[in-house]
Amino acid sequence: MNLIGKGLPQGEATLFFNTFADQFHLMRHLKTLFLLLILLSISCKKDNNTPNNPSVTSSSSLNISTDKATYLPGETVVFKTTKSLPESTKIRYWHLNQIIEVTIPSGTNWSWTPPMTDFQGYLAEIYTVKEDKETVYASIAIDVSSDWTRFPRYGFLSEFPQMTNVATSAVLDYLLRHRINGIQFYDWQFEHHKPLAGSVNQPDEVWKDIANRDTYFTTVKAYIDGAHSRGMKAMFYNLAYGALNTAPMDGVSEEWYLFRNTNHTDKDYHPLPSPMFRSNIYLTDPSNIEWQRYLSARNDDVYQVFDFDGFHIDQLGNRNHSLYNYDGQLVDLPDGFNSFITAMKTSEPDKKTVMNAVNQYGQEQISNASVDFLYSEVWNPNNTYQQLAQIITENNAISGNTKNTVLAAYMNYDLANSQGFFNTPAVLLTNSVILAFGGNHLELGEHMLAKEYFPNKNLQIKGDLRDALVSYYDFQTAYENLLRDGGTINLVSANCTNNLFQIISWPPQSGKVAAIGKQLENSQIVHLVNFVTSTSMLWRDNNGTQAYPDKFTNFDLKIVVDQTVKKIWFASPDYQNGVPQTLEFQQSGNVVSVTVPSLYFWDMIVLDY
Repeated sequence: MNLIGKGLPQGEATLFFNTFADQFHLMRHLKTLFLLLILLSISCKKDNNTPNNPSVTSSSSLNISTDKATYLPGETVVFKTTKSLPESTKIRYWHLNQIIEVTIPSGTNWSWTPPMTDFQGYLAEIYTVKEDKETVYASIAIDVSSDWTRFPRYGFLSEFPQMTNVATSAVLDYLLRHRINGIQFYDWQFEHHKPLAGSVNQPDEVWKDIANRDTYFTTVKAYIDGAHSRGMKAMFYNLAYGALNTAPMDGVSEEWYLFRNTNHTDKDYHPLPSPMFRSNIYLTDPSNIEWQRYLSARNDDVYQVFDFDGFHIDQLGNRNHSLYNYDGQLVDLPDGFNSFITAMKTSEPDKKTVMNAVNQYGQEQISNASVDFLYSEVWNPNNTYQQLAQIITENNAISGNTKNTVLAAYMNYDLANSQGFFNTPAVLLTNSVILAFGGNHLELGEHMLAKEYFPNKNLQIKGDLRDALVSYYDFQTAYENLLRDGGTINLVSANCTNNLFQIISWPPQSGKVAAIGKQLENSQIVHLVNFVTSTSMLWRDNNGTQAYPDKFTNFDLKIVVDQTVKKIWFASPDYQNGVPQTLEFQQSGNVVSVTVPSLYFWDMIVLDY
């Protein structure tokens, strides 16, 4: 955990000093569960005529869930609804725009076994047909993947007080419905240099975390076990190089620390205010072999007691001053991160590893180590939507498109200094950009993130955002093979019949729709993100003032292509429960003409060759 001065945010646990009082007041009252519940240059027309497919309507009256967030090939999916299905209900199972199977369920529970193919996303659509009219009642995504880190959908937990099984289950079911397949257990540990409280043979029943909050053994264990039963994985959080003031008594050697001078008299440390926090954090050398062995042994203690699936490694970012080891040698921190990750993976080869690259600090060295996906915590100066997307494309280049990205990007940051609500369009526009470029947004836990100190829950989720988030997480899961399974960002060009609104190639501009192109082996994707009414191109929307976009229907596109198009289809998390819609089109030479049924925040148009 780390806390630093305002204007220098570095690391997930950073908490600005001007919010200490608010956070302390908040944490004193943490007793129970809270809040579960490139590219184009196009001009298009707004059309308020009938929908493109008037025979299809949607209804949001039905809630549906599955028993797991991720399934192994061959596993059976168990579905459950909150009430009986309408008469003559059918279930249509999709992979992208292909119908896999249509079944007729009975009752409120039924099952389906997906194809055996590994690393595939599916969408189950619940609908009825009456008098040649379809009504879509609900949909839910299914992920079949033998390794969750191929398509990480990361969530978090940040509070571990004494809780009932009902309470922990409610939190996990909330994450399950959002298809979260990996959970970061934030600040669960006793001390950074000694994460397990007590011993392997007799672990403590309750302990104080660094912020003097009670953490219960039974709660941590219940969350881990409950995550596993839901097809989720549990990652324990800790710094790569943190030691508290009790570390010497626990066997941490003076020769393992980082120093600000060459004669080892000035330890590098991160100051934390007392009495809220128990200790400052003193930095050890992550490349020191003895420190690596020491912490590896402490991690082994953790694994013997708790069935964690891996290690989420944090750092404090660029220290902005020279660092030396005990012998007065200059230390290269990014190289040290690489060495540290390698040592952790070598000691526990069956456990997953991921490390936070704070504002991309050390990302190349981290990626070259044995991390299973890339994780970037985003800070100034990466403030625009363009810069947010650039982090994902940089990570793809660094890893050779072999490791997907999760972004810790905290929304409505200043607004969260006091109680209020998240700005819905700000969150959805940011998510649209992240998902369109193939990333994932770390944002959901017991509450939604607005600060790098995860227990902050000043901001609540409004009803429209609550409903939309389920759709967006379903969408990124169902279409993971298009969004996150390879491909190359490319240029496409198109135009429209008039200029009532304009679509420009990425990067975005206020007052226009931004287009993002992606070339796959046999298809071209065109993402449209609606910034027509946006008041700012700053993704964080610090004060919560981003505007809702206008909604457009039935707008005509002419898209330039270099091959014969066999099919064009469209899907959006904002339309018809994310269910794919085949679009009629005409091709004349290298131009196709197509009418798109709707654009609110984000559309995905796919041209299959």
